[in-house]
Amino acid sequence: MVTVDQVMSSLKKVVDPELHKDIVSMGMVKDLAINDGKVAFTLELTTPACPFNSEIEQDVRNAIASIGETELNLKVTARVMEGRAISMDEILPGVKNIIAVASGKGGVGKTTVSVNLALTLAKTGAKVGLLDADVYGPSVPLMLGLKQTPQVTNNKIQPIISDGVKVISMGFFYEQSQQAGIYRGPIVSGIVKQFLTDVNWGDLDYLIIDLPPGTGDAPLTMAQTIPITGILIVTTPQEVAMNVAVKAIGMFNKLNVPIIGVIENMSHLECPNCQERIHIFGKGGGQRVSEKFNVPFVGEIPLHPQIMEGSDTGKPIILSEPGSIQANAFTNAAKTVAGRISVIAAELKALEEAETEGRPRNDTVSQTEPQNVPQS
Repeated sequence: MVTVDQVMSSLKKVVDPELHKDIVSMGMVKDLAINDGKVAFTLELTTPACPFNSEIEQDVRNAIASIGETELNLKVTARVMEGRAISMDEILPGVKNIIAVASGKGGVGKTTVSVNLALTLAKTGAKVGLLDADVYGPSVPLMLGLKQTPQVTNNKIQPIISDGVKVISMGFFYEQSQQAGIYRGPIVSGIVKQFLTDVNWGDLDYLIIDLPPGTGDAPLTMAQTIPITGILIVTTPQEVAMNVAVKAIGMFNKLNVPIIGVIENMSHLECPNCQERIHIFGKGGGQRVSEKFNVPFVGEIPLHPQIMEGSDTGKPIILSEPGSIQANAFTNAAKTVAGRISVIAAELKALEEAETEGRPRNDTVSQTEPQNVPQS
């Protein structure tokens, strides 16, 4: 008769490919029970968007089979880890992770990435919020096809919900779509803070913040107001975009905010006739930024008319063409981001435990390249 010790010993051989720790020490094995020789337990992953969920599950089944058991009742769930230090006086105590999407310059498709990333994570079952921090040129409502005005309940602004994503944007409060946002720096900072403190975000696994381009008031306010899990840098292959992206990374490094990685948008155009990749804006800009700063390269998003049309019509590609190559590019990027956040969260937990136990702590967040994410 198989024992609990035998099962746990076998499961200790199953290692999470990103965290490089076994699933037992990570606390991923829950509610283990053995009845009449049948093994049952819950495998709790660190994110529903885990890029290696199928691989880990198969390793678990192989581990149980290796001890002679042929019947396994396995339930796979996920609980997102907290990737930021949340204090008692935290203004967003229910938000486990804050992902700020930034770029050095405009026109690189940062909002398109933010919107599709939020929708992709929400489709996995994660609780997701999207904050449009571009006060001057908010475009999230247009890309999601939202025209409602948020209501205020109990002195809290209630975000608009779109396909499972809680959304707030200054675009909801303009009287007409052509109205321009004309504000000086201090007012911009105040609006950004209000979107953090006065919106009923509730409990979220991920709050994605679409920052305006550059290194001005909004990014600085965000980084200095709340602990951020990390920054996702969006660039295009162009040399000029790459050079400006480098400046954005430099700013966040000075603010000691971890860099989740670099994603290259408008990477290439695939010829519809011969399927040849045409690099209209150059090649390899995102990869070069990744190598220069030793940060993960999240992936490449192709240049495709359907992505542009979806943004203009309020039907993002991840919803309108979920099985397309371009939608899969966003899906794989989202999985890489989620996996990277799990790594940051695990390292933060290790630092906190070291501090509690009085051991020396290493404040350097790992910037190692993530493994390739399997295609969906």
